[in-house]
Amino acid sequence: MAERRYFGTDGIRGRVGEYPITPDFVLKLGWAVGQAFKSVDGQRGRVVVGKDTRISGYMFESALEAGFAAAGMDVMLLGPMPTPAIAYLTRTFRASAGVVISASHNPHYDNGIKFFGADGCKLPDEVEAEIEAWLERPMVVAEPMHLGKAVRVDDAKGRYIEFCKSGVPFWLSLEKLSIVLDCAQGATYHVAPSVFRELGATVHAIGTRPNGVNINDGCGSTSPEALVAAVLEQGADVGIAFDGDGDRVIMVDHKGEIIDGDEILFIIARHKQRQGRLGGGVVGTLMTNFGAELAFRELGIPFERAKVGDRYVMEMLSQKGWLLGGEGSGHIVCKDVTTTGDGIVSALQVLVAMVQEGASLYELKQGMSKLPQTMINVRMKTRQDVSSHADVQQAVARATERLGQEGRVLLRPSGTEPVIRVMVEGVDEKLVGEIAQELADQVQACLA
Repeated sequence: MAERRYFGTDGIRGRVGEYPITPDFVLKLGWAVGQAFKSVDGQRGRVVVGKDTRISGYMFESALEAGFAAAGMDVMLLGPMPTPAIAYLTRTFRASAGVVISASHNPHYDNGIKFFGADGCKLPDEVEAEIEAWLERPMVVAEPMHLGKAVRVDDAKGRYIEFCKSGVPFWLSLEKLSIVLDCAQGATYHVAPSVFRELGATVHAIGTRPNGVNINDGCGSTSPEALVAAVLEQGADVGIAFDGDGDRVIMVDHKGEIIDGDEILFIIARHKQRQGRLGGGVVGTLMTNFGAELAFRELGIPFERAKVGDRYVMEMLSQKGWLLGGEGSGHIVCKDVTTTGDGIVSALQVLVAMVQEGASLYELKQGMSKLPQTMINVRMKTRQDVSSHADVQQAVARATERLGQEGRVLLRPSGTEPVIRVMVEGVDEKLVGEIAQELADQVQACLA
């Protein structure tokens, strides 16, 4: 398949006002998506469109609406809603596609467009290729009588709140838990507090006053310091931080210690195993901490690594027929509940484990020990594949032998910048650092 010009690992993203994140391109993109989906099912179809809270969302929402209407697609506008809500509502409205205007955990001056198919899953490569092919063609507007219409959906919030609650057993209450939520001034600000309160928890919410430019600014899953402080100040049982569009989650225990996506994945997996509901193994990524792999091995839970990116986690889950996977960033896929990474759903799975096992979050995480990890970025003048270089291969072989069965080496080119990421994990932190530096020096020598 030809290299994609616009699509990255999760839609199209960039700085607002810089091509392709411009109103004219996004209008053409809406038209191209409409044409691609019309060519798939041959029907008029409709698309649901949601966004996070960044100020540029107004501009791009209007551009997409015009593009879809020009292609003859009806549009359902959801307003600010978490990305996983759009995945769910795409399915429940029987829409042809779902679109999210968001740059996830990025600052307000970035934005992007993500897509879901009718099944609520990220688009496969061949559909993205079809969209890119339409982008290269002249924009031809549908006949006036065939233009699309747009409506605003007033009850999207309530629908999604009920969906999130449905992932918790109806008889289970969170009334004994005090929770601090950090909504990152993002798309969960008007949804997440209601979900946890309606399930009985005592909730103190921060990051719930978005103004268009404060999304992810010193808050949320990428900046959990504010959450840690709030948990300790409130004497809360647990803290939960989402990113700007609500598909990632990071948690904090009552001692103020941060629990990342790898640990959340472990907690959910072990609980489901104890309940007899795991449904196979667990999928992580190339970046999943080796401590998680060792912990799964100890539990007898099969574990596989996918490429970095939640779409690749989903692909491997589908191939294996498994139900649980995720990334250290907090992108957790509970496929027995939903079709994509969902911060609220994932956090609820952890809270269910706490209630059913009568254990604190601090106690639940004790079964996994994260191994020391060192990452060194080696910058390239031009992109090169050094992994096949004989000297690098020999250096990796020596490093792997020194680490033995309790460590690993990973050389991975960045997907967003011209660097080679050299990562080493192992039990001995000093040895890990030494090996990482030696490998980085060898990679640098081969690039010279």
